[in-house]
Amino acid sequence: MIRTTRGILNSLLFQHKGLLNDETLTTFMAEAETIINSRPLAASNEASEEPLTPAHLLTLKNSVVQPPPGNFIHNDKFSKKLWRRVQYLAEVFWCRWKKEYINYLQSRQKWTRKGRNLQIGDIVLLCEEGVPRNRWEMCKVVKVYPSDDGLIRKVSVFIGRRKSTLDRPITKLVLLIPVVKN
Repeated sequence: MIRTTRGILNSLLFQHKGLLNDETLTTFMAEAETIINSRPLAASNEASEEPLTPAHLLTLKNSVVQPPPGNFIHNDKFSKKLWRRVQYLAEVFWCRWKKEYINYLQSRQKWTRKGRNLQIGDIVLLCEEGVPRNRWEMCKVVKVYPSDDGLIRKVSVFIGRRKSTLDRPITKLVLLIPVVKN
């Protein structure tokens, strides 16, 4: 994970050199730290809508990460307001880091060997585009749809935060906590 973070930071700072001074660089690094420490480790309990994160363990507080204060687009990179530049770069860091982190969690060997099928009761991470920064949707698998070959390719998940059930392909889910059978 350190290698991934360093790679993203190196490329971002190289691509956008000259945009940040010492103070804004410090702020950007704090934003990057917040993003990394907001990643889910596990579900804190059955009823919780929020996953347990490194930030919870570091600060010993329940809700530590606030959503970003607005939407930031490419033009904000050239804004005279330095905080908008920092927020834009944090948004770019979030998109790239989330993609790398999801790939790290989803280590799949496509078509070479069978892996574990998702089961009812598994806690999974929902991977969707357009999710605000530092927001990770944890879900519980409530129904599985086996295909003709016996593999699970689609499941229904309950999202506690939204209080709704959605059907999603397994490629959009990452298994965090497998159900334990007694």
